[in-house]
Amino acid sequence: MEILGTTLRICVDDLEASVAFYEGLTGTPALRFERGGVSVAAIGCFLLMSGPQAEIEVLRKVSATIAVKDVEEAHTALTRAGAKVIAGPVPTPAGRNLIALHPDGSVFEYVDRSTSA
Repeated sequence: MEILGTTLRICVDDLEASVAFYEGLTGTPALRFERGGVSVAAIGCFLLMSGPQAEIEVLRKVSATIAVKDVEEAHTALTRAGAKVIAGPVPTPAGRNLIALHPDGSVFEYVDRSTSA
């Protein structure tokens, strides 16, 4: 599995204030989308999320987002290494993703940029 990078996941109460800060910090405009009632802003290596408390509590359990070349390949490598895929692969606005529980209890999201989902 080829890992291309990671994204830091940050749950925030005030998305607009946080977007302004991170856009100023990185010099990069936010890419925004909605997913499952959660407003999301991707800015550089930061993924800001805001929404209903019940949804945010679930999102807080995922440590980081890991960009991979191919989610299907990641699925195979993860299960072969002993991880449990607990959601996905499913299409997202940016490609495909899956959520995996590692044997140590860590939870990570794996994403690719594939449009063939």
